[in-house]
Amino acid sequence: MWNRQEIKAGGKAAFKANYWRSVGVSFLLSLLIGGTAVAARVNSGSPGTQGQQSLEEASGSIPELPPALIAIIAGAILAVIIVSLLLRIFLYNPLKVGCYQFFEKNQYSPDTSLDMIMTGFSRYGRTFLTLFLTDLYTALWCILLIIPGLIKAYSYRLVPYLIVDEPDLKPGEVITLSRQLMKGHKWAAFVYDLSFLGWELLGIITLGLVDVFWTRPYKNNADAALYNAIRNHQ
Repeated sequence: MWNRQEIKAGGKAAFKANYWRSVGVSFLLSLLIGGTAVAARVNSGSPGTQGQQSLEEASGSIPELPPALIAIIAGAILAVIIVSLLLRIFLYNPLKVGCYQFFEKNQYSPDTSLDMIMTGFSRYGRTFLTLFLTDLYTALWCILLIIPGLIKAYSYRLVPYLIVDEPDLKPGEVITLSRQLMKGHKWAAFVYDLSFLGWELLGIITLGLVDVFWTRPYKNNADAALYNAIRNHQ
């Protein structure tokens, strides 16, 4: 079984050996994740009962908008949601694969080039379908309950790495392999993620500075080290 301290030490060493490139790739990844997360909240969020009641109470004091203006606002919101989802599918997902490949290769080669982030655009159709299915399965599990969705998210954790490392596998087979590899590792991986909580809080206190220049690139490199450890454990 892999050791959490050793994983984090390996990730930190790889990060320090290629500091500025790790910071740049992590920043790109954070921007993409942040943008699609906002879109997901807009798309899935709905006002609760209390929120609806407050809106109804306040509706009397708000002048009624012309139907044409309401249609324009609704159309603009819908356009933002659609564009965000398209960006996630066609841009973020392949870039995500490339960023993960950068951090994986950085474990062994401290001079890993930024060109690695374009790796996900090779065999684009396969990358697109694999991550689309991964997102779909995770969302379906989350619809049932949050906990099963979280467990499945950990089961599919290795998919972005395996897409490139196992080029002969079909999308469904990549997802299945990730699930098999994560058996017996999900709880340990969850505890490993929690061990970065202090750094995350420090990032909030410093308005994101520590997050950008330390926590994110450090953890992304450590995540790649964790992937390699789990692969070698099998």
